[in-house]
Amino acid sequence: MSHGTKPPPITGRPIRVAVVGCGRISRNHFSAIAAHADQLSLAGVCDVDPARLSAAVAQTGARGFASLADMLNGTDADLVVVATPSGLHPDQTIQIAEAGRHVMTEKPMATRWEDGKRMVQACDAAGVRLFVVKQNRRNATLQLLKRAMDKKRFGRIYMATLNVFWTRPQSYYDSDDWRGTWEFDGGAFMNQASHYVDLLDWLIGPVESVQAYTATLARNIEVEDSGVALVRWRSGALGSINVTMLTYPKNLEGSITIIGETGTARVGGVAVNAIEHWEFAEPDEDDAQVADASYQTTSVYGFGHPLYYDNVIRVLRGESEPDTDGREGLRSLELLIAMYRSARDGRRVSLPLEY
Repeated sequence: MSHGTKPPPITGRPIRVAVVGCGRISRNHFSAIAAHADQLSLAGVCDVDPARLSAAVAQTGARGFASLADMLNGTDADLVVVATPSGLHPDQTIQIAEAGRHVMTEKPMATRWEDGKRMVQACDAAGVRLFVVKQNRRNATLQLLKRAMDKKRFGRIYMATLNVFWTRPQSYYDSDDWRGTWEFDGGAFMNQASHYVDLLDWLIGPVESVQAYTATLARNIEVEDSGVALVRWRSGALGSINVTMLTYPKNLEGSITIIGETGTARVGGVAVNAIEHWEFAEPDEDDAQVADASYQTTSVYGFGHPLYYDNVIRVLRGESEPDTDGREGLRSLELLIAMYRSARDGRRVSLPLEY
């Protein structure tokens, strides 16, 4: 299927979903699927770890499978959610697409640029949808910020800064042997901060170039536990992204500050969940929603998964276009790869990576 033609909509019955990977993030998917029980049914769960698999089966009541191939053969799932280690996403996505099923992959979609492109091509060729989870975009705080950008309330953007000051102890990396590896995980930029990197492009626009430094200061891992990047957008705006997993003693902040000609806003809290500053030259009806949009959350994942599924359901029903498909996912992957190349080679990296 060439880009642009659409698979037939699924109507008149629940959409059947299967989940591969029953670790940390799978719980968000199970609860989001349960929250949409009128529209979705859980057709199967899969994990290579027998303990995790049996826990997921006990929690959900779905059929359990020890391999993705068995689950593809043994279920009639319309959509398979890939919640496995990041480095496994590309081959699993291609396997699912070739079985004629739609794919939803957790972030980051891949850890290598070529892999991300292969995923998009395979889903196009098979005529299936590829969704990349960017649930933070659905946060009420970021929806307000996006509307302010779309309405040009900031005027010309001068500067934007993102901070991700979180904590991941050594025990977190030791909890699975894939964590903290280049092949399967990626570091603080690619794993923990990938949603924030996504905001650079989604909110502020195409990036012209990046210059980054990464460091592994305290954790015994292959990848970085801290990183900084300077950003220049094509619009001329300047900015930075500052990330560390070493904040003492707990997660401190996940924030974005935007400074423009006619507006200044800061969305902070632990995970862009609180509007801390909101000031514009011209009033707007959205201003009344600022207090409401700030919500308390104990989880850095936010509450976006059920809202993300809303869009996926509408797309598969033939009623909407995807918020974040594979091509949209490639945009943040490209930024991440540019940052890593810059840090490795000690040079400024321009985008796009290729023409």
